[in-house]
Amino acid sequence: MNAIGASEPETPQSSRSQAESEDAPGKDLPLPKPRSPIGRFFGLLGPGLVTGSADDDPSGIATYAQAGATFSNGMLWTAPVTLPMMMVVQEMCDRTALATGDSLGKLARRKFSRKPRVMIGILIVALLVANTLNAAADLMAIGQGMALLGAGPGHLWSAVAGIGIAVALMTGGFKTIARIFKWLCLALLAYVAVLFVAKVDWADVVAGVLGLQFRFSLDYLGLIVAVLGTTISPYLFFWQSEDRIEELREEDDRAGDHALGLKYRAAAPARRKLREARTDVFTGMFFSVLVMFAIIAATAATLGKNGTDVKTAADAAKALEPIVGPAAKYLFAAGFIGSGILAVPVLAAAGASGLAGLLGKEWGFDKQPKKAPLFYMLLGVGTIGGVVISFFTSDPIGLLILSAIINGIAAAPFLIVTMLIARDPELMGKYRNGKLASTLGWSTTAIMVVAGAIGIWTTVSGGA
Repeated sequence: MNAIGASEPETPQSSRSQAESEDAPGKDLPLPKPRSPIGRFFGLLGPGLVTGSADDDPSGIATYAQAGATFSNGMLWTAPVTLPMMMVVQEMCDRTALATGDSLGKLARRKFSRKPRVMIGILIVALLVANTLNAAADLMAIGQGMALLGAGPGHLWSAVAGIGIAVALMTGGFKTIARIFKWLCLALLAYVAVLFVAKVDWADVVAGVLGLQFRFSLDYLGLIVAVLGTTISPYLFFWQSEDRIEELREEDDRAGDHALGLKYRAAAPARRKLREARTDVFTGMFFSVLVMFAIIAATAATLGKNGTDVKTAADAAKALEPIVGPAAKYLFAAGFIGSGILAVPVLAAAGASGLAGLLGKEWGFDKQPKKAPLFYMLLGVGTIGGVVISFFTSDPIGLLILSAIINGIAAAPFLIVTMLIARDPELMGKYRNGKLASTLGWSTTAIMVVAGAIGIWTTVSGGA
């Protein structure tokens, strides 16, 4: 059974026949050992939490800090608005991987005929370019974080970080890096503490959440696009799919190089896996938006009082001074460094896995470079390219916000592709989008279409 324009079988024949037999991998997977409720909860967190943490990369931090510092609480309404958008989009991307055992790039290859695939390929190449710019800005942010710690020139540390990340990716060390630094991102929760220590005008916060401080100016609208672009980022669509596929491969090595989708597993284990994955995704998105809300509100309560323009990491770190005093820069630096080191590989891997999958090539951190040469070549270009670009700009905060605007413009086309895949009964089976997912998904797509148009307008007009 092939999808529209499909050039490949829906799933490897060996995996399908194995799954349909009584000894199928999904039918006799060992049940996890009993753990405490808290232990079980944290045990479920994986790709969703990593995605949520990567979403609060230096680009997100800079954008949220700029929003709070420039417009005070005027953009707080974006937090409750983007939460359901993030949840539905990332759950949908996650579900396509779970149901089929294939990445978004591979599913696009199976779903669409040649001409649409060419257009999608062009979009992914554009995403690779945008991700490289974002990676460059993130590397510069890492360098600024090290400079805040008094460790030396920021540009030097940007290069060290970029080269170190590239080596780790090529040698299979990313999983260890991700486990360490996704927890380091918890340092960003210090912004939540600021809300209880700084002199927050809670009436003003409520007014901001309700959207009563909305403004019709180019700068304001441009920054809205940046906020939407850094929360509904196209690279996170591909990353969520890729990371879940690699998790599926790891948990059942009998499937070989292929992840076994839920469609080919027994009903009870499949339902349990879907429920656990949704818990992971929703938790990661809630964490991401909580940090977003806290950063905007904290910078509004501190820097926003004076209308401060955030130009450097040191400027943004001042928002933490009410709670930790002079040590604020060290805490902020830890968050910038941790989120940056986590985000750069995610940025590089997202586009690389998407294009490799679309072209029918092997991809994945669980594969040796000689088995997935295109994937690793794109990883290297994205990471080292970021290092090179970081040497030719002196405004990382501006570049971070620009990359967020680019993501806001690019999100809509990728959302349309994802929606068409997720609704396809041939690809997804019973795991295709239901009425709620379709309604929220297309609503999000429409919002991002409008945001993309505004982003183009404000960029051309010079307002952003």
